[in-house]
Amino acid sequence: MQTPLQRNLTAYAFISPWLIGMLFLTVGSMLFTFYLAFTDYDLLSAPTWIGADNFTNIWNDRNFWASIRSTLYYVALSVPLRLIASLLVAMLLLKDIKGIGLYRAVIYLPSLLGGSVGVAIGWKKLFDANGPINSFLGVFGIAGPMWIGNPSTAIYVLIILAVWQFGSEMVIFLAGLKQVPTILYEAATIDGASKLKQFFHVTLPMLSPIIFFNLLMGTISAFMVFTQVYIITGGGPMKSTLFYVYYLYQNAFTYFDMGYAAALAVILLVIIAIISSFIYLTSKFWVNYDV
Repeated sequence: MQTPLQRNLTAYAFISPWLIGMLFLTVGSMLFTFYLAFTDYDLLSAPTWIGADNFTNIWNDRNFWASIRSTLYYVALSVPLRLIASLLVAMLLLKDIKGIGLYRAVIYLPSLLGGSVGVAIGWKKLFDANGPINSFLGVFGIAGPMWIGNPSTAIYVLIILAVWQFGSEMVIFLAGLKQVPTILYEAATIDGASKLKQFFHVTLPMLSPIIFFNLLMGTISAFMVFTQVYIITGGGPMKSTLFYVYYLYQNAFTYFDMGYAAALAVILLVIIAIISSFIYLTSKFWVNYDV
C-alpha cells in the first residue's frame, strides 16, 4: 500500500509535464515580455535597455489611442449583444420539441469555427460591395453601402460576426436554464406574475452567476480579437477598426519593434486586469448565488 507521500509524488509525476510547460511557456514568456517592454529590440540585435521610453512613446502615440477607442467600442457593443442573443436563443431552444437537438447543433456550429481564417474570408465576401448582401438589397431597389470600405460601417461588420458566434454562451445558458427549479415558476404563477415578470424576477436572478461568467470571459475574448480584423478590414478604413491586438501585431511583425509591442502587451494585461476586477467587484451587487 502506498503512503500519502508516495501517492502525492505519483500525482505530481503525472502533472509535471503540464507544470513544466506552464513554467517555461507561460510564466517564462510573461517575464521575458515584461523585460522586453523596457528595451529597444528589433530581433536582429540584442535588446538594449531604455527604461520607460516605450511607455512614454505609447502615451504620445495617436495610433495607440485610436486602437483603444475602437477596441472599447467593439467590446461595449459586441459583448452585451452576444449575451442577449445567446440567452434569448437558449430560452427558445429549451423547449422539448421534435428535432431540437439538430437545431441546437446548427446554432452552436458557428462558435466551433471561432476566429478561423475561412470564416473571416467568407464574411468578407458576404459583406463585399458586390457580395450577396448587397445583391439581395438590390432586388428591392436598395443600394447597398460599402460595408467594409466605409469607416462608419466597417466595425459593425466585425460586431455582427462576433454576435453570430454566440453558440458557446448559448450552451452554457441552456444548461443553466435547465437547473432553474420549476417550483419557482409555479409559485410566481400562483402569485399572478406574468411571463415578463417571471423572466426578470426568477430567470435572470437564477442565471446571474452564469451571466457573470459569460460576461467576464466574453469581455476578455473581445479584447483579444485579431483574426477577423486581420482578414476582413486590415485595421481600416481610416483606422476605424485598428483594434488593440492588431496594432500590437503590426508593431511586432510589421515594424519589428518588439520592445514597443511588448510594452503594448503589458498595457493590455493591465487594462484587462482592471476591467475584469471591476466586473468581479461589482458582481456582488447583482449576482445571486442562492439556490
